[in-house]
Amino acid sequence: MNHLLQKAFIAQGIFLAANISLTAGNIKGKTPNIIIFLTDDQGYQDVGCFGSPLIKTPNLDRMATEGVRFTNFYSAAPVCSPSRAALLTGCYPPRVGVPRVLWPNDTIGLNSKEITIADMLKAKGYTTACIGKWHLGDKPEFLPDQQGFDSYLGIPYSNDMTINPRVQISKDVVYREGVTPESIRIKPLGGGKVPLMRDGKVIEYPVDQTLLTKKYTQEAISIITKNKDKPFFLYLAHTMPHIPLHASETFNGKSPRGLYGDVIEELDWSMGEILKTLKSLNIDENTLVIFTSDNGPWNLKNGHGGSALPLRGFKFDTYEGGMREPMIAHWPGKIPAGSVCSEIASTIDLLPTIAWLTGTAKPKAPIDGKNIWPLMTGKRGAKSPHDGYYYYNAMTLQAVRSGDWKLRIVKGKVELFNLANDISESKNVESENPEIVNRLTKKMAKFDQELKLHIH
Repeated sequence: MNHLLQKAFIAQGIFLAANISLTAGNIKGKTPNIIIFLTDDQGYQDVGCFGSPLIKTPNLDRMATEGVRFTNFYSAAPVCSPSRAALLTGCYPPRVGVPRVLWPNDTIGLNSKEITIADMLKAKGYTTACIGKWHLGDKPEFLPDQQGFDSYLGIPYSNDMTINPRVQISKDVVYREGVTPESIRIKPLGGGKVPLMRDGKVIEYPVDQTLLTKKYTQEAISIITKNKDKPFFLYLAHTMPHIPLHASETFNGKSPRGLYGDVIEELDWSMGEILKTLKSLNIDENTLVIFTSDNGPWNLKNGHGGSALPLRGFKFDTYEGGMREPMIAHWPGKIPAGSVCSEIASTIDLLPTIAWLTGTAKPKAPIDGKNIWPLMTGKRGAKSPHDGYYYYNAMTLQAVRSGDWKLRIVKGKVELFNLANDISESKNVESENPEIVNRLTKKMAKFDQELKLHIH
């Protein structure tokens, strides 16, 4: 039995084993649509309702006014590939074998035997679509069609990379900048010249990145419209605001925050178009929409990086700025309007939450995420399901958060912060709290040992 067929049987078994009675997430017997809108390297502050002083995001702000805003929401890694693997599988990245950033033609990727959100929902009859940045391996065995997605349009990795010379080329490919079929194989263009792929084959090279956000949005609207009468899962992972930054002519030069602001404001437009489409098709009250980012912003002095203020740190590190992200969840009639959740939650919690909402059992292999629907709906007394939240950087566990306390140990330096009164991690109180340091050090060691005994 080939691995795809085997995977289909596993996913189908997950569905059949589930309690498929109507859950609180169903509306009049309908199974909810799910949209995850993920940006790339967007800072914690880079949304109006999260405090941005210059960037205007009226659609995201309205989404928060009509839904819930999470203020202690985390990615599972401070860099792209691991954080995406975690989101789709509900696991910390080392558990599923994607601990680092992947490159074109890399030897590793997300193993197609892993059960993703798309696998889980496809087994229940959902149409599943991936749009945008994939970054979980660009070899055929790692691409979205091997991970439960019916369709894919996007760039298979970061937009500062180059093309894999061994990639499959569509017969209808559009070449630009003097590229020929031979030059791709012999001497591809340099960094920042990336291909646009559809279902495993290159359809444009190099893609015009100024049009990417619009192309992705148009594709999303098309998928939503085609599937308005049946359940769908849309994973829209925008390429921006990863560098190099690009905005369309409509938005270029419009924001007082410069090009970075232009890019974020176009992403906000994208969300607005999606919400407008759901409303016009009369399916907004049966659709859960989640907005967040994959990790913190670049630390750049040229204005092309974002802001994680008031948090400390940036992309690549395990201070709060590298992994705490803006998150908004929207579902009219199900999620109370204008609510704010300060409990600890994470992208790893999306898979088990979606499993519960759709009446689908979680994967049988160990996962780390928990159902956070009680937090999304503001259930009275609801608390974070995480007794500890763990900050991995590659295969190394560098920090743990337990309640208000965060212990970080990097290269022998021990730091303890009380995030309730020191959100910026400015005061190391390790020496004043030896008992807490000892307790959290043991907690980290125990969890790390257990996780590495149960790598998939």
